[in-house]
Amino acid sequence: MVNVPETRWAKTADGTYLAYQVWGDGPVDLLYVSGWLSHLELYWEHPAPARFFRRLGSVARVIMFDKRGSGLSDRVTAFPDLETMMDDVRAVLDAAGSERTVLWGDGPDGGGTCAVYAASHPSRTQAFVWWQAEACAMSAPDYPFSPRGEEDTSDEEILRTWGQMEGAEGILRYVGCPSIAEEPEAQRWISKFYRYAATPGGALAFSRMYDTIDVRGALSSIQVPTLLVKRLERDRPEAEWIAARIPGARVAILADSEDFPPILGDQDEIFSVVGSFLDSVREEEAEFDRVLATVMFTDIVDSTVKAVELGDRRWRELVEQHHGIVRGLLSRYRGREIDTAGDGFFASFDGPARAVRCATAISQAVRSLGIDVRAGLHTGECELIDGKPGGASVVVGARIGALAGPGEVLASQTVKDLVTGSGLAFEDAGEHELKGMPEPWRLYRVMG
Repeated sequence: MVNVPETRWAKTADGTYLAYQVWGDGPVDLLYVSGWLSHLELYWEHPAPARFFRRLGSVARVIMFDKRGSGLSDRVTAFPDLETMMDDVRAVLDAAGSERTVLWGDGPDGGGTCAVYAASHPSRTQAFVWWQAEACAMSAPDYPFSPRGEEDTSDEEILRTWGQMEGAEGILRYVGCPSIAEEPEAQRWISKFYRYAATPGGALAFSRMYDTIDVRGALSSIQVPTLLVKRLERDRPEAEWIAARIPGARVAILADSEDFPPILGDQDEIFSVVGSFLDSVREEEAEFDRVLATVMFTDIVDSTVKAVELGDRRWRELVEQHHGIVRGLLSRYRGREIDTAGDGFFASFDGPARAVRCATAISQAVRSLGIDVRAGLHTGECELIDGKPGGASVVVGARIGALAGPGEVLASQTVKDLVTGSGLAFEDAGEHELKGMPEPWRLYRVMG
């Protein structure tokens, strides 16, 4: 028995209630926007889509919703255009607490909605996966792919057969999934799914809305990493036509399969391709989230001995005075306090000369308290982790600080080289092994 995620409702600006679900524990938020019609809870009643969505939840925190007029969302008299659907996406993401999201959209409607949202809200979009990408659902002389033709279901057939698709022909015509078309259980599930997803009139309205979709004008404004996925090699020209209009977009053609929806048919290759894409997006963002910074580590020398000598109350008062001096000088030299542990400080600076002067001033100022501090400085590229510098450069700075003696400020050669011409003086302190670093580091003692 599959555990179905709890269904909740988001209220849009015009008062429409949209049903949505959230599940999964992957490292990114991912919004899945299905093509055409959906029903959140009935997806989980068939093994194939349930397996797909469970796997998706292993690589992302997944958010999915029923479009207005479909599934468990409010029925409406007027069916939405892409702008309204884009606003609905924003309402669902706000309700789910997702500030920056990977978008996955199916076909021209789900994908078109995500395309317009990505173009309009780049700061809230981390990446875009466009499954079976189609930028224009109608025949047009300047879009030479004619995605829909005379073989598509007519209005009369939708009204006559809706919810009674108990044969292979129904699955082929409404779902486009020949791999399960002959399975009686799949036929019953599809028939029930669409009965619950919409009324015959609602299905007809969605079909007519689908035919009007054209997002070609938004393609050049999509600035986020984009992956266009097609099942069939014969669809490559369309994918490449779209990709040429989205800066940096990539195209993936899977092993030939006539199955249209990703939730049915073979899934292994899908997750291999999409998983690699998401990994590359995270790696790229990790490179973006790096800054050049000078890190400073200070701590009181022989603090344990001093604490025993003074007793708890006097030691606490001394540490408070020490902290006040350090924070005052950090403010003066435009340093940023990152962390404080006991009697030690970890701070960062956007200029190495200010960091050197701050460390020297701290060393001199705390002597009035009858204590000495040691300080270590290093300049390097730092990863931003929750807005704070981290990574190997921070480790190096901490190791250098631990090697300094009483009243001493030690700096890496990078710091020394970067402040040439500043009037600061250094003395060679020799090469030192830094724990965890493969080669010795030459360090310098700040003079005066």
